[in-house]
Amino acid sequence: MRLSAVGATDVGRKRAHNEDSFLVLLEESLFCVADGLGGHASGEVASRLAVEEMAEFFRLTGRDEQVTWPFREDPALGEDANRLAVAIRLANLRVHERARSDARLAGMGTTVVSAHFTRRQTMLVAHVGDSRAYLFRDGTLQPLTEDHSLLATYIRQQSPSAEQIEAFPHKNVIVRALGMRDVVEVDLREEPVRSGDVVLLCCDGLSGMLPDGRIAEILRAGRADLRRANQALVDAANEAGGADNITSLLVQVQEA
Repeated sequence: MRLSAVGATDVGRKRAHNEDSFLVLLEESLFCVADGLGGHASGEVASRLAVEEMAEFFRLTGRDEQVTWPFREDPALGEDANRLAVAIRLANLRVHERARSDARLAGMGTTVVSAHFTRRQTMLVAHVGDSRAYLFRDGTLQPLTEDHSLLATYIRQQSPSAEQIEAFPHKNVIVRALGMRDVVEVDLREEPVRSGDVVLLCCDGLSGMLPDGRIAEILRAGRADLRRANQALVDAANEAGGADNITSLLVQVQEA
């Protein structure tokens, strides 16, 4: 499988510093976006630590199949899915330990959404928090993740109207993130991929500013130039208000 990828992150128009991080690790077909939580720069530490830990784990396990994994494998998952889940669980533990060892970083955490492309012509998507993954195929945008947030729980349980969703007072409260506890539950799914597919990983600074229809419109207009399309997404989120840090990462399947 041949992949190309481009990522960009922007502080937005309302924040003083950027707490997002992203990872493009082409040699391991691994891509991540992390949105740090905690303020006072601790969110930046958490998101950077998470993607660095994931990258290091994938590099080690890619070079040496005999590396001892720090967590027991889940027999219900395949090897690739276990590898991705363990990488995220390890990142969670590192963020949690760092927050406990440094009072200045107490309470920090981060979301994460990641995609790992396998030799089976599939893509594994894993996430914790409200950063999202989308699949753009044949001009149509398909969400691949469901936010771990109070708003998502409210929508799932109550089926509210658009007006009730707009009036919901806790839109920014997430119920799951890396660093909150020493263990974390990771949501995983596997999707077949084919040539021409584009995968979008993004933080809520993008998805919260742009409805899915607008994201699809931008991707349709920019499908010939991945870098330009990615920058157009970031620019559109800023034009819509830029209320948070904005991170967008596009991965295109060029050959499958």
